[in-house]
Amino acid sequence: MARLLVIAGSDSSAGAGIQADLKTAQAFGVYAQTAITAVTVQDTRGVHGVETISAPGVKRQIEAALGDIGADAIKIGMLGNGPIATAVADVLEKVDLPLVLDPVLVSSSDRVLLDDRGVEIMKSRLLPCAFLVTPNWPECEALTGILPENDLELEKATKALLQLGARNLLIKGGHGEGDTVRDVLIEENGQISIFESPRQQTRHTHGTGCVLSTAIACGLAQGKSLIDSVRLAHDFVQHAIKTAPGLGSGNGPLNLSSSQS
Repeated sequence: MARLLVIAGSDSSAGAGIQADLKTAQAFGVYAQTAITAVTVQDTRGVHGVETISAPGVKRQIEAALGDIGADAIKIGMLGNGPIATAVADVLEKVDLPLVLDPVLVSSSDRVLLDDRGVEIMKSRLLPCAFLVTPNWPECEALTGILPENDLELEKATKALLQLGARNLLIKGGHGEGDTVRDVLIEENGQISIFESPRQQTRHTHGTGCVLSTAIACGLAQGKSLIDSVRLAHDFVQHAIKTAPGLGSGNGPLNLSSSQS
């Protein structure tokens, strides 16, 4: 069985974060271990509180996971603060595994999930470690100062991220407008692939970024190519949105049933 290590925060509503990561890995038939960086108090209406784990505690979780069961790929989500980001970088700079970095910076309810020092560590140490970075438009803007709202700005943002050391990029288009959602994969060999789907008019999209990045990491852990991993993950998320259970009064969770994969 393919093995995945997820380094991220917990979501008490189980729609995003570690809980959604575990459900996604289960759907793909991948064994997932976790290193929890923070415990969040949240529901479908937003993030109401965050309690970070100590940096040494996060580091020990990663070392325990890799030292025993091991991993075929790693996914990073919410880090929380600079000391945690530093501890994660200290371990992963010595690890040769495909790493998917989802740069979780701010929640959909505008709660800051990574402090300024953490962002600097992400840019200087974690982006160069990553095999794939999966920013959405606001995260692109936070990392580069460029909002990729058109092809010209997308090219500028891509160049800026590559200059920071990123190898492969998946620029997610969920924050755009129009009838089509477009995710753009830029590979280190220069190949560009576009994944498009009709935009679904629904409020039930909680955790889409977490699920997408974890699904890609599952594909990589199973030995699939990057483009195949992204394609399967993109389709998985679209189906998960379409069949969402309709829970909560706010931004509801997806359907992460294993039956759809």
